[in-house]
Amino acid sequence: MAWVQATGDNHGQAFVVVDKRAARVHLFDGQGNEQASSPVLLGLAKGDDSVAGIGDRKMADIRPDERTTPAGRFVTEPGTNLQNEDIVWIDYDAAVSMHRVRTSNPAERRLQRLASPTTEDNRISYGCINVPVTFYDRFIQPTLGQGPGLVYVMPEVRSWAAVLSGRAEVPPSLQFDD
Repeated sequence: MAWVQATGDNHGQAFVVVDKRAARVHLFDGQGNEQASSPVLLGLAKGDDSVAGIGDRKMADIRPDERTTPAGRFVTEPGTNLQNEDIVWIDYDAAVSMHRVRTSNPAERRLQRLASPTTEDNRISYGCINVPVTFYDRFIQPTLGQGPGLVYVMPEVRSWAAVLSGRAEVPPSLQFDD
């Protein structure tokens, strides 16, 4: 968060930080003030990169170890999925989006996972970021759902500087807080 403020990388726009280690999403206003926070569900596999070409594959062909939520800085775009539900595209080519939690498969216990005090059971998706319905409707849809936005997905394996390589130098004093 400090890096975004220090560099002005958000250009005064509201932005979202997804902390994969804590399985939480944080919404900030354009000045960097936190507006809301919520637990999230993330990709089943730990890692910071999407598998090359994964967005072109059928879900049934994606192995469990390939179901990662990629880390990085993403310019988002509102859109719809195949069920015509509104979503926020994070990485269109990798088919990664932020959307309301889906409860169509009761065996996955997605609502219970969101309510759990631990983060270990928040790993279930194919890579998408699932947020509670009320959080999406109240905070995500009115901000990222209205036009381009920024989402910073914090890494869990590599350093933030490695993930942002080539953007701007990220000195240790400006790393995201763990």
